Amino acid sequence: MAHTKSASKRARQAEKRRLKNRAEKSRIRTFRRKLRAAVAAGNKDVSAAIFRNLCSYLDKAVKHGVLKANTASRYKSRDAAVLNKLAKAGSTV
Repeated sequence: MAHTKSASKRARQAEKRRLKNRAEKSRIRTFRRKLRAAVAAGNKDVSAAIFRNLCSYLDKAVKHGVLKANTASRYKSRDAAVLNKLAKAGSTV
C-alpha cells in the first residue's frame, strides 16, 4: 500500500497502464490466432486482410511501448512466412 499521495497516484497510473498494455497484447494474440485459423481454412483474402490488420496493431504496440521493435518484427516475419506458405500451396495446386 502506498504511503504518500504521489506514490498512490503512481500506483493508479501503473494499474491503468498495465490494463491497457494487457488489452493491446491480447488483441495481438487474438489476431495471430485468427490468422492461423484462416490460413488453415485456406482463405487467402481473409488471411491477407487479417495480416494487414495484425501488422498495423504490431506497429502501434511498438509505438506505444507495449512491445519491443524486434519482437514485433519477429511476429511479422513468422506470420508472413505462414501466409506465403498458403499462397505457394494455392499456386502449385
